[in-house]
Parts: sequence; C-alpha cells; structure tokens
Amino acid sequence: MPAARYKDHLRALYSRFNVRQFVHPDPLEFLYAYDALQDREIVALAASALAYGNVRQILKSVSVVLDRLESPHDFLMRASRTSLEQTFRDFKHRFTTGQELATFLYGVKRVIRQCGSLRECFLRGFQDDHDTIIPALGRLVDELSGVFDSKPRSLLPPPRLGSACKRLNLFLRWMVRRDGVDPGGWDEVPPSKLIVPLDVHMHRICLQLGLTRRKQANLRTACEVTTAFRAIEPDDPVRFDFCLTRLGIRDDMDPDEFIQLCKEACRQSDG
Repeated sequence: MPAARYKDHLRALYSRFNVRQFVHPDPLEFLYAYDALQDREIVALAASALAYGNVRQILKSVSVVLDRLESPHDFLMRASRTSLEQTFRDFKHRFTTGQELATFLYGVKRVIRQCGSLRECFLRGFQDDHDTIIPALGRLVDELSGVFDSKPRSLLPPPRLGSACKRLNLFLRWMVRRDGVDPGGWDEVPPSKLIVPLDVHMHRICLQLGLTRRKQANLRTACEVTTAFRAIEPDDPVRFDFCLTRLGIRDDMDPDEFIQLCKEACRQSDG
C-alpha cells in the first residue's frame, strides 16, 4: 500500500500538528468546554452536523446554537418540541433551517429519554464482531431520524444510502478517540472500528497520495481510504485525519508541499 511507504511522513505530521494549538478554526474546539459526557456528546453531534460550508460560518452557527442551549443536556430534557421550534425559529445555516435544527434536537432528546444517552443508543447497535462502526451508526441515525417523518433531514444522512457520512464519522472520531486533540468519552468503542470522515478536501489529498482511485467521495471510498491507513495504524486508522485536514483548513500549511514529500518517499522506496 502507498501509505506504508510514507508512514514516517504521516507520523511526523501527526507529531507536529496533532496538538490543540492547531485546532482553531474547527468546530471540535467547542467540545473542550464540556467536561460532562452527557453534555459533550450532544455538543459534538450538533457541532459536527453543522460542519459543512465555510469554516468561519460553521463556527458562527455552532456558537449561536450553543449560546441558546445553555447546559445542553438539562436544556434538552426540559424542552418541548414547540419550545425548541421557538428557540431556533430565526436560525439559518446555509440550507439548514431553524425548523430542521429544532426537529434534530428533539430527536436527540427522544433518544436520550429512551436509551439514557446517545452512547447507549449507539452501543445497542454495536457488536464486537462488526468490522466497522457502520451498522451501529446506521441504527443511531435511524433512531434520531424517527421524529422527522417526511420532513428534510440533511443533518442525518443514513449510511445505507452510500453517503460518506463525513459529519457523522467526524462526530464518532471526536467521541471515540482520545489524544491531545480528540477528547473521547465513548471508551467502549475501539478506535480500530472508525471510518475516516471523508469530505472533498480529504478526498483530494487521498487521491493525490494514492490511497484511493475512486472518483466519488462516498462511503465506499471512505472505507477504502480507512483500509489504507489501517496498514500503518491497525488499532487507530483515523489518527491521521486531524493533521491531514489541517492542510486544507489552515492558511499557514501547504498541502502540496506535504504531498510532494510523500511522493518523493515513494520514488525512493521504488528505487
């Protein structure tokens, strides 16, 4: 696999940039303010769900939501569907309306009422013999989406339809992994089962690195990329996601320079 030939470069990138000082701008930064797992998993799901579009607008929209949620778990447990619709009636993030966000949050409340937490709902669909988190993620999405009926539900794409589910896999990365960047909390889920949160930027980098030849950034491609990283880190194939995505987010980091270093390593190994 190409990834194995430049594993030293990937590990050096991780060592250098997988630290909190490089998190901003990233919605992950909101999670650090919540020590209680019952709050953090709600914040993580909401922040990741809105993580599409311009990163500055993402941060602004997530800030608006969290300012209104106050203490997220307690707020949702007290809230009714109607009160949530009133709270977010003027909210808008690109094509996500306040109505959709309120319905989404009401679905979160319903799952917590039924299962005790988002974690417990996820674990009900998770089995040790599953190769990945995809089956458990599909069940969690189905449970959260039960309140939508025929209404728009762009915040919760179901894995069975083939979407890369980038935002949902980002949510799981934040909640399952625990290192200098990802705060973790869902300790029952092994990081080895995670899938790379694949968006167009990550897909472009992976294409250039030869980790996939697939032209669409869908779930099959995300699984292929994850397999490539698993050749280096079988217990934690998603560990390079944060540092690689810095290459597409931060103005002071050059993705082309890193890609050329990796390609040079491949040429040397072939020689």
